[in-house]
Amino acid sequence: MNGSLKKILISAFVLFISAMPIYSLELDMSVDEEIRKNYNPSKLELEQLPSIPEIKTSQPAMPALPELPDSISVPDKTYTPPSQLPSTPPKSTITVNPSHSTGRVKKSLPDTSIKNDITAIKIKKGTKFKVKSQTKVSDWNSAGAGMTFVSTELVTQRYLTIPAGTVFKGIIVESHPPQASGNGGLLVLKATSIQYNGKTYDINAKITKANSKKIFFNNIKGERKYWKNVAAQIDKGENFYKKTRRASTKLADNPIGVIISPIPTITGVVVYALNFAGSPLLAITSKGGHITLPAGTMYEIKLLEDAYIY
Repeated sequence: MNGSLKKILISAFVLFISAMPIYSLELDMSVDEEIRKNYNPSKLELEQLPSIPEIKTSQPAMPALPELPDSISVPDKTYTPPSQLPSTPPKSTITVNPSHSTGRVKKSLPDTSIKNDITAIKIKKGTKFKVKSQTKVSDWNSAGAGMTFVSTELVTQRYLTIPAGTVFKGIIVESHPPQASGNGGLLVLKATSIQYNGKTYDINAKITKANSKKIFFNNIKGERKYWKNVAAQIDKGENFYKKTRRASTKLADNPIGVIISPIPTITGVVVYALNFAGSPLLAITSKGGHITLPAGTMYEIKLLEDAYIY
């Protein structure tokens, strides 16, 4: 019974749904009939749409180049082109004006120095020459003054012998007279050139000895007299004390002068003590010794760099 009732209800529901207007379909086929009479549906799309343009894929042909003649006639000459090109193209030369260049241009200029000359003969750095001065110099000379030396012994190098009597030129690099605080005068000498076979060659050399005395830092210094001046100040006080002692002795021989005889001695003691204590300060005001190197002074010249003769 329940099953039959269920079927009845379902059937009623289906009939109710089917009877609703929304589900009622009424097809109007008249429109389709009109379209079929006037148009062919199979050809409609092709007849109404424009045709698709064709795309050309082939490139236009290049114009043919004219054939070159086998030979070109030039006045008095006949040029025949080579059968094949060279394997490596020739190098092109580009001239760059530095004033208009916006980048960095690396220029290699020819080296014209004597060092790269195959005919140049080198005199090694450290070579020494014993020479005699032909010029008198002193700390009164100003810097830049010239002087002349002559070698007294020959010097042998590889492929080269520099005989005795070779002329060297030099200058005074620096000089000053004696200064306060006991500082002596100063001379700094330098050899600048050598004359060989009638030619003059630049050298860089210093003076290492003067009158057989070694010169340090190329400075020829006058005698420093500070401590001598200290001793001189002390000696002055001592000499004054001795004079006052003699004066006191003479006064003591006189019965009247014996009363004042101690006064000179006391004065001498005071002056001597002041000189002894103040001698380091008093010596500062004194000066050192002068330098004078007469012509004929023996020197030793030492090369600071290689020299080249060609």
